[in-house]
Amino acid sequence: MVDEIGVWMTCPMTKYLQDELSKRFNLFKSWEIPSKVEFFNQHSRSIRALVGNGIHGADSSLIESLPRLEIISSHSSGLNQIDLVKCKEKGIFVTSTPDSLTDEVADLAVTLTLATLRRICAGDRFVRSGLWKQRDFKLTTKVSGKSVGIVGLGRIGSAIAKRLEGFGCPISYYSRSEKPNSGYKYYPNVIELASNCEILVIACSLTEANHHIINREAIDALGPNGFLINIARGAHVDESELVSALVEGRLGGAGLDVLEHEPEVVSSTRLLAGERLAEINFVIQTRYQLKETERGEIDPVPVERDEVSEIDQVPVKDTEGDEIDPILVERYKRG
Repeated sequence: MVDEIGVWMTCPMTKYLQDELSKRFNLFKSWEIPSKVEFFNQHSRSIRALVGNGIHGADSSLIESLPRLEIISSHSSGLNQIDLVKCKEKGIFVTSTPDSLTDEVADLAVTLTLATLRRICAGDRFVRSGLWKQRDFKLTTKVSGKSVGIVGLGRIGSAIAKRLEGFGCPISYYSRSEKPNSGYKYYPNVIELASNCEILVIACSLTEANHHIINREAIDALGPNGFLINIARGAHVDESELVSALVEGRLGGAGLDVLEHEPEVVSSTRLLAGERLAEINFVIQTRYQLKETERGEIDPVPVERDEVSEIDQVPVKDTEGDEIDPILVERYKRG
């Protein structure tokens, strides 16, 4: 173990990851430290690396608390929980795992789509409760042939599109830039996309510009026969407007893998979006980490020390494949 190198882990992660880091470095687990101020006063200068994820990253305050921090590694494709401006200012390397869970997330998006339209969870409750003996289950909606709009045609969005093409679904999309080689129809904004599809899938990175991009106008554009699937970030969706639309019948259903204030099923209007959301039968909710699989956790690509040939200042790309401001990141060249 390299005792002189301290690693700060922002939240509990898999036992495998914690064990592997502990073998190599002095791992500090933030959730086990009662007084971070006192701890940083004693140990901050020994911490040279930080490990986080798409929910628990590194804001400006945390970065300032670690004067010798050299690298932030996000166990996620998203970087919205990391203060990239501060990292660039201090020359801190930033790494992420943009491709490690692409298949898992895309698989889950299709699973949520099928489960939401076919009401798999409601059907399971129907059978388990004994209602099958009393009456028939209501008819559900097929996925095959439905028009699908994808918000964010990056790695994950493209993987979702490819899978749903197998169901005979026409694909269209909105992204910050048009992808002329995609073969899919492009719409210049979310409202036009929602107006021209039956299933709207959110697969973009979270920025200030697209916070609550799915608002009342977008939901009404999707309409009472439309379905919303969100596997990106909870803050993309105005949950109060979503619940109102579902209760009032202005939206056909929703499949949510993320919530704005997870793990709490709440929003700014707790009674409506918190307590009611879990009761609506045509909403499917999964835990964010279900995107991860055992194989994705325990079968990392090995990178030996002699394979790290250079460290450059290169543009970081988000989940849509569009560039964010260039910051220092670590780039591995294999072979």
